[in-house]
Parts: sequence; C-alpha cells; structure tokens
Amino acid sequence: MSEVKQKTYHRSHEPVFWGLFGAGGMLTAFVTPVMVLITGLLIPLGIIDKGNFNYQSIHNLATTWYGAGIILVLVALPLWHTLHRIFHGLHDLGVKRGRDWQQVISYGFAFAVSVFVFTLLLQMF
Repeated sequence: MSEVKQKTYHRSHEPVFWGLFGAGGMLTAFVTPVMVLITGLLIPLGIIDKGNFNYQSIHNLATTWYGAGIILVLVALPLWHTLHRIFHGLHDLGVKRGRDWQQVISYGFAFAVSVFVFTLLLQMF
C-alpha cells in the first residue's frame, strides 16, 4: 500500500497585509475622486464654501475621537496599500535579492508612519 503524504500548512502573516492592501485600495478608489472633485472643482467654482475647509474647522474635526479616527484611516490605509504595491512591484521587476529586508522596510515604514500619525492625533486631545 502506498502511504499518503500529509501536507503541512504554515501560518502566514500575508493575509493581514493583503487585508490592509485591499482596504487601502478601496478607500483610495472611492475617496480620492471625491477629494479631487471637492478641492479641484467645487471649491474653486464657488459651489462649496471654502470656509468649511479652513484650518480651524479641520482642527476641530481632528480633536474629536471620530475625526481623529477618520484622519488616521485616510492616512494609514492608503499608505499600507502603496507600500504593499511597491514591495510586490519590486518582485515583479525582478528584484529578488533581499526580499526579507524589502518586506521589513516596506511594512515597517507603513507601520512607523501609522504610529506617528496616531501619536500626533493623540496629542491633539
């Protein structure tokens, strides 16, 4: 009788990064056109009052817990998306040397900036 070989599965951290990549991509795809529409067309044409986008009103938004969360998500998720794309783009370009370091630098930078933004937002309270 032949012996059936069992496959050994190893846990991977990739689903976490793919999840952040997907969330950042979706957020970028939906929010960026709206931001361009508002800041590039509607405000210059006078359809939306630019007084709503001054420093004081944005600061007031950032000093609330939900505003700080929105700003953190708007900064962190697209950053994770971008750095995940850069990491896999290097692989697609044939840069195979130092893959572990590329991963540490890419995801480490995204993590560091996310923590930095989180810290700045916490200091506003």
